[in-house]
Amino acid sequence: MVNPLTRRVAGWLPGFALVTHVGRRSGRVYRVPLNVFRDGDRYTFALTYGPDVDWVRNVLAAGGCSMRTRGREVRLVDPKLVRDPSRRLVPQPVRAFMGVLAVHDFLVARIVVGGEGLEPPTSSV
Repeated sequence: MVNPLTRRVAGWLPGFALVTHVGRRSGRVYRVPLNVFRDGDRYTFALTYGPDVDWVRNVLAAGGCSMRTRGREVRLVDPKLVRDPSRRLVPQPVRAFMGVLAVHDFLVARIVVGGEGLEPPTSSV
């Protein structure tokens, strides 16, 4: 119930993104609303459900994804799983909340520069 509601606004609100990724087996395009944190040329996603969820596996297998954040389309490449018990990859106010949720895993990816990186996701469906 939450995803359909947040999917409508996640691409526009600060601190949120609507991440578009392609299923590694199905080839289907998925859009997932997520919290995102920018630091220079990279974005960090806190993996509140852990690193073994489908969207993370799909992004890692594809070598990246695209997302809409603050009304802009951004492409990301070089995704990496990072275990960070100190949660220093997210802003200070968020660290305490992530601690309560016992979040230690993050996905970090860098912003595509120019024409480098991914082709936009397509669907075979």
